[in-house]
Amino acid sequence: MRGFPGIGPHNVTKFDHFLVRAVSRQRQGNHDDFFRYLSAAATKGKLWFGIAGVMATVPGRPRRAALHGLLALGVASAVTNLVFKTVLPRTRPSPDHLPVFRFVNPQPTSSSMPSGHSASAVAFAVGAGIVSPAIGLALAPVAAGVAYSRVHTGAHWPSDVVFGSALGAGAALLTRKWWPARPPEPTPRRTPADVPAIADGDGLVIAVNAMGGSYTPETGELLKKLFPKAHIHEIAEGEDVEAAVRTVASRPEAVALGVWGGDGTVGTAAAAAVEHSLPLLVLPGGTLNHFARDLGSNSMDDAVEALTKGWGASVDLGWVVVQRGLPEMPETIELAMLNTASVGVYPNLVRRRERLQPALGKPLASLVASLRTFAVNSPTTLRVDGVRHKLWIMYMGRGRYYPADHAPIRRPVLDDGVLDLRMISADEPFARARLLWAVVTGTVASSKVTHLSEAGSITIEAADQPLALAVDGEAKANVRSAEFSIRTGGLRVYSPLPPVG
Repeated sequence: MRGFPGIGPHNVTKFDHFLVRAVSRQRQGNHDDFFRYLSAAATKGKLWFGIAGVMATVPGRPRRAALHGLLALGVASAVTNLVFKTVLPRTRPSPDHLPVFRFVNPQPTSSSMPSGHSASAVAFAVGAGIVSPAIGLALAPVAAGVAYSRVHTGAHWPSDVVFGSALGAGAALLTRKWWPARPPEPTPRRTPADVPAIADGDGLVIAVNAMGGSYTPETGELLKKLFPKAHIHEIAEGEDVEAAVRTVASRPEAVALGVWGGDGTVGTAAAAAVEHSLPLLVLPGGTLNHFARDLGSNSMDDAVEALTKGWGASVDLGWVVVQRGLPEMPETIELAMLNTASVGVYPNLVRRRERLQPALGKPLASLVASLRTFAVNSPTTLRVDGVRHKLWIMYMGRGRYYPADHAPIRRPVLDDGVLDLRMISADEPFARARLLWAVVTGTVASSKVTHLSEAGSITIEAADQPLALAVDGEAKANVRSAEFSIRTGGLRVYSPLPPVG
């Protein structure tokens, strides 16, 4: 083998024949059947696809490990079979090298160098191990068994297996750059805020958006049972939500404002709470409950515990000043932003992801939703801080979201003082193809089409025609410009996660 000092073809041949003779001297036994079946199971990746299928049933890291392992396997298989088996022709072991009962029949007809089975086995194990070291360690003996089975059954020389294994490991490490390991997320933390401990709802006023799809009469009865001394106002159909929330917040007995509804209603309540210097109690009753989830209020019991124990936190409040309508008849509206704002195809992506997530889990649902969305939608042209962009997505989070790609999900810290801006550009040549490739390989965060930044304030303007702007899931049409800023620590909330100073 040229290029390796001290290792020539003659030495490699001696090494191969020495090991094959050692294998041939083993007594016949059940292990012969085992390695024959193991080798056959790994043909064309059947074994690894089966293992990946089992791993994919477990959401989170096992599912991501399965996807990464299959990606590495695909690269290793393509490089091995399409490149090296063509440029390195080699005759496989013959029947006189091993006992007949051990020799595979029929013998493969492709080049012996390198071992494709070994490359695929090591690629899958290492690729999965990059995401989950524990899974990688569990798969290592299986991969080693497959690699050895190719020598045991006479399908390959040992050096073929060594070279194939090296190719597999290299392919997996290459995909690590395509699909980089996610940086660690900070531990969820809250900055303490002074809020009153309230028992039985005494001094609590609650605005309930009864127009929400998840509201039922049983919901009203539950709230009355949990907060018997609270004032509870159900906002009925046809009633102005903002006016109703502000009226509830202005009641003289109010020492805290509660809200039941989706993120749009919660944002309206947050603005009213700040206006009246009240802490906000978020009751998880809407469709998505993003802000309640970030607070740790995953159930009504969580919210009640925070209220009765007086667990308060200080969080940042995003503020949006929107100019919309015709130039000769402009309209200015101001909105509180608790979670996110977006322009472009992001709302479509989120809707598809939420619909697929129960069946597929978050990572795979994000992948499928992204492929569907970017394949059929068109980009939007706008100016961001005066710079013209053609974008698939302009996404802005009130605070840093994780992971750092086009489908962020979690926000561990609620008072970091930043706007998390993510733009997926359509300006580059072959933008759609490059974006779809980045989605498939999991490299959106590092792709040239992705632009990540943070700021304390951001201004967007329509370039050619008015924009559709979504703020906390509420769409605003005919938008000509919007100014985003942060009111640091502007809101006090009840948080079930005990504050840490």
